[in-house]
Amino acid sequence: MATRIHPTADVSPEASIGDGTQIWHWVQVREGARIGRGCKIGKDAYIDADVVLGDGCKVQNFATIYKGVTIGNRVFVGPHVCFTNDLYPRADSTDWKIIPTRVEDGASIGANATVLAGVTIGRSAMVAAGAVVTKDVPAHALVAGVPAKVVGWVCNCGRPLDARGRCAYDGRILDIPARKPRRKARTVPRNRSR
Repeated sequence: MATRIHPTADVSPEASIGDGTQIWHWVQVREGARIGRGCKIGKDAYIDADVVLGDGCKVQNFATIYKGVTIGNRVFVGPHVCFTNDLYPRADSTDWKIIPTRVEDGASIGANATVLAGVTIGRSAMVAAGAVVTKDVPAHALVAGVPAKVVGWVCNCGRPLDARGRCAYDGRILDIPARKPRRKARTVPRNRSR
């Protein structure tokens, strides 16, 4: 399949675009960015200088991926996902540093999620829509909330695992970390006198 770049896209001649990649309306790809083979970049996405995207990635509309981010193969980046690259942003800062962020193969990041600088999202992990990722996400973890916390585990296919680590879709069993036992709720004796 041939590479397709929409005429309204602004792709730097210093960017590297893999075979079969499709870049849609109003996308901006900056100098030094490397996009792998067979990727799909949705409209109005922004891919900053020196960003690396592996093969077979899908970046949805309005996603922003800033310098310092490295994304593995077959990663899904949902609409309006925002990656940051500075831990202490200020408009007038003269000494800011780019903090690297990594997304490993097969991970998925849901719509409107925010990924703070310096984290690693593990292989085949899933970030729920609207989550704010402030620390590393283990492989196969399902994280949700603000800040994002592990709420479950997912298979390579993205479907949830049961408590034993079995995928409901294909029956595969994955070795997942043991769940922490829940604390029993303290019961307060009812006042029986009336």
